[in-house]
Amino acid sequence: MTEQHSRGAERGDGPPYGPGPDEALMRTLYQEHAGPLFGFVLRLVAGDRQRAEDVVQETLVRAWRNIDRLDAATGSLRPWLVTVARRIVIDNHRSSLARPREVDPSPLELLPAEDELDKALRLMTISDALDDLTEAHRAVIVETYLKGRTVTEAAAELGIPAGTVRSRIFYALRSLKLALEERGVTS
Repeated sequence: MTEQHSRGAERGDGPPYGPGPDEALMRTLYQEHAGPLFGFVLRLVAGDRQRAEDVVQETLVRAWRNIDRLDAATGSLRPWLVTVARRIVIDNHRSSLARPREVDPSPLELLPAEDELDKALRLMTISDALDDLTEAHRAVIVETYLKGRTVTEAAAELGIPAGTVRSRIFYALRSLKLALEERGVTS
């Protein structure tokens, strides 16, 4: 083992870049085991080719990092590779269970979200427009629309006949619409 390779192994970097016996071993490892390993992993990940490729790549990277421990002379390396690949799949599955499921945010973008500033500006505009109404018109709008009272309840509260409340509501809404249009509010 060269001094440079020894330093790389001590740091856990794996073998150094460049040609050498370790690179030849990795090429052979890939050529002999990547295909069958991919087939094995593909079954483990229910046919997800992208995940299977990622697992095979990670398995071969781990083999590269542990190349000094792998001894091709002792027999097939495939059992070690299969064990590592199976553990990677299990670890990935467990980590996906540990974190919350990701939700597609696009349906949320379709929901109208009111901006508080817009709401405040709208309320200020309506309040200003209400100030333009006569006291009698403003009173029937406040009682019926803002306080939610019926015409009969508003009539009792204001001490006027129900027919007068209906008439004032009609004219108050017309005046309010004009006041809002003057402020640039349409529909």
